[in-house]
Amino acid sequence: MPDHYYSSKPETAHDRKVWEATLRGKIFKFVSDAGVFSKQGVDFGSRVLIEAMEMPENARVLDVGCGYGPIGLAAARLASRGQVTMIDVNERAVELAKENAAGNGITNVTILQSDLYQELGDQTFDVVLTNPPIRAGKQTVHAVFEGAAERLHEGGSLWVVIQKKQGAPSAKEKLESLFAQVDEVTKDKGYRIFKATK
Repeated sequence: MPDHYYSSKPETAHDRKVWEATLRGKIFKFVSDAGVFSKQGVDFGSRVLIEAMEMPENARVLDVGCGYGPIGLAAARLASRGQVTMIDVNERAVELAKENAAGNGITNVTILQSDLYQELGDQTFDVVLTNPPIRAGKQTVHAVFEGAAERLHEGGSLWVVIQKKQGAPSAKEKLESLFAQVDEVTKDKGYRIFKATK
């Protein structure tokens, strides 16, 4: 079975890449590697989410499926007086996210290897962000939504990016079954950004 970016221990040979990306007007330097999602550069869906997401400066934020870190690290700059927890099942992605946090001088982050929410204990959050692992299947994506609903404070929000052709309508339906309000905040080239408020 070939590796996927949601493998916990990718066996793929290393192929490290370094590049810069401007996110929310700030320059980030990223290191990526084989065996992680979108290793060549920040993917379009994540960029649309990063540009749309909103959070208070002192928010407690969770990035589910953080990969090498673009969404969570951009959030840490926005929530500069808050704290961002970043989780991913992929061991290699977690190591890269830690390296990228250090390389960009971002200290208000905690980065954990976790199969979905397993390692979080009873922590709760103001904002949850996710570019969900569509290829891991609908069950996993719905588990991301369900776990977010359980861990958000009242009035907290889940921000999701999903492509229309990869199941945006059914994702919206699932979100509406879990959250008090679901808004489509923006769409771009087939990508939808949903904000689900508890």
